[in-house]
Amino acid sequence: MDAAFTEEQDEIRRTLRTLLRERCGPDEVKAAVQTAPGYDEALWRQLARTLGLPGLALPSAYGGVGCGVTELALACEETGHVLLPSPLLATAVFAAPLVAAVGTETQRAELLPCIAEGALTAALAVPGRALPEALGLVGARDGAWAGGGRAGGVQARPDSGGGARWRLYGQVEQVLGGHSAELLLVAARAGGYTRGRTLLFLVPAGADGLVRTRLTALDATRPQARIELRNVPAELLGVDDGGSGSGSGDGVAEALAAVGTAAAAVLAAEAVGAADAALARTVDYVRAREQFGRPIGSFQAVKHRLADVYVAVQAARSAAYYAAWAASQGGAEGTDAAPAGAQGTDAAVAGGLALAQALEAQRMAAAEAVQLHGGIGFTWEHEAHLYFKRAASDELLFGPVHRLRARAAEREGLFGATDRAPYGGHDGRGGNGGYGGRGGNDGPDKRARPDGRDGRDGRDGRDGRDGRDGRDGPRKAVTV
Repeated sequence: MDAAFTEEQDEIRRTLRTLLRERCGPDEVKAAVQTAPGYDEALWRQLARTLGLPGLALPSAYGGVGCGVTELALACEETGHVLLPSPLLATAVFAAPLVAAVGTETQRAELLPCIAEGALTAALAVPGRALPEALGLVGARDGAWAGGGRAGGVQARPDSGGGARWRLYGQVEQVLGGHSAELLLVAARAGGYTRGRTLLFLVPAGADGLVRTRLTALDATRPQARIELRNVPAELLGVDDGGSGSGSGDGVAEALAAVGTAAAAVLAAEAVGAADAALARTVDYVRAREQFGRPIGSFQAVKHRLADVYVAVQAARSAAYYAAWAASQGGAEGTDAAPAGAQGTDAAVAGGLALAQALEAQRMAAAEAVQLHGGIGFTWEHEAHLYFKRAASDELLFGPVHRLRARAAEREGLFGATDRAPYGGHDGRGGNGGYGGRGGNDGPDKRARPDGRDGRDGRDGRDGRDGRDGRDGPRKAVTV
């Protein structure tokens, strides 16, 4: 890995930082989120025209800049620094890669150039508030998040009028940017229970039967919407061959996992940018705020707290950069079926761990910002609450942290099926098993102990005695 950025990457970061400092201060952010779309449309057009931001990671053949995940992560680090409200995440990080991966050549040629030039915004609608599960960030990628063919989720059936059109029924909560997006990518279940598969459908904003309601979100800089689909006509993204190929359920699941690998790195970089900004604002404040005749930043307790935040932010930044590099090396197409040590698995593990570390650093920086700003930090008028809400919202939307790490551990094969037993032991055994430490009453070999005593030490399967002298030995506890 080459840890140095290229001149082009540095220029992207520098240009974007300069523009955002001029156009996206705290007051501008608060004003933008109060508008109908939830962001500054003029600024979005300028970002698209000046930097090609929506198409930064799209191929040049479709009007994109032709860069990769690393450049997109660097850009999102800068947007996270100012908490930019924009359709960048929903359009460029989630929707556009899915169109490129799953769509037909006709669909790519029609949609991607419009996305690249900023003329078309898009959003990914995943049923059941299960975006991290659908992207493979947490939990098993078994399709249960899409409804599984049972009641709930979004159901799709071929249009009775014939042709290639479909009809969608259902409701999706917490769609990022869904209230203003001009195109929705809806994950829906087709084929019923026995032949069910998850497919992606294109739904234009003006479709009949589509009802979109903007929700009151914890983080106003990430506007969310409820999508109601009432016999809505839709176009299948890709080709449905009934169970195999890129348009099938397996192909969609693989595409979502690939997008999740790249998105984890981008989200981690964005969280690092927000954490770094919260830290910088707090440092500036403690240098200026005086108490007992001296700046409060000169007190050792304050220094120690900010030093801990600084270490956490820098560690998260390194992890995010590595995750972006790993995804850009072709690891984004990896799946759970890839052999251990393959590039795809390495990139997915790096992305999940980087996102977990970045979310922790963001939460820590935001909490310290509120605390060290004192009374002013608790008011809605101060910008500290914007960073605090972003930290809490991100963990709710893309976490939680412990599940991100558990998923990374599963990808690496650290835990077997028995390790995920309720009490963390093997076959109901507590601790390391010991002599006769299996769950149940007496151990199967209670006479095997060197001292001849009974092995009645695993009756509840939780805390069997492991040592030869009868004392409790080290207990094996695995939390997933």
